[in-house]
Amino acid sequence: MPIAFNNTPRRPANQHSLYTYPQPTLSKSASTPGSIFSRHGGSNLDRRGHREVITSLAGGDWLRHGHNVLLTGATGCGKTWLACALGQQAARLGFSVLYTRAPRLLQELHVAHGDGSLGKRLAQLARLDLLILDDFGIAPIAAHERNDLLELLDDRVGTRSTLITSQLPVTAWHAWLDEPTLADAILDRIVHGSHKIALKGESMRKLTKAV
Repeated sequence: MPIAFNNTPRRPANQHSLYTYPQPTLSKSASTPGSIFSRHGGSNLDRRGHREVITSLAGGDWLRHGHNVLLTGATGCGKTWLACALGQQAARLGFSVLYTRAPRLLQELHVAHGDGSLGKRLAQLARLDLLILDDFGIAPIAAHERNDLLELLDDRVGTRSTLITSQLPVTAWHAWLDEPTLADAILDRIVHGSHKIALKGESMRKLTKAV
């Protein structure tokens, strides 16, 4: 289910709201730059020159200017963890944040076409300061999903930030979208002026098991 991060007090878990509960796998201090480096063993971020980038992102200027962040890398390298850490940091800075898996959100928008709630849902998403789309490009995309994705991003471009995680490198996204004209339009709204972080190294899950 979508997870909303916010610095407001908790509301009942069964209440449908943008303010539900924080990412349960993160401690109170887990979104600080130092803890992010520690969780990744430090060297992975340093070796790829990411320490300075993440320190800058933790300050929140990218959110104030409506910039995007693109996190790519193999499965298990820590994309989701890092995305959620940045999401919690954004919430602590006072920004509204929603985390969801991209395939699930696209499915939700498809259902919204049928029940007449699409406009309302897109308006809700457009108001979010930060939308985190995890697992972008993990499955084939349908024609109606491309259209919905473009609508979603068009409402946010230049004014609201989107953080995307993907196993695919950014250079492969055009081919994944599989329709040149729409792919150009979608990527123009995602990639332009974005902060790109390509994570490398061993799977965090394997490293955790080895400890």
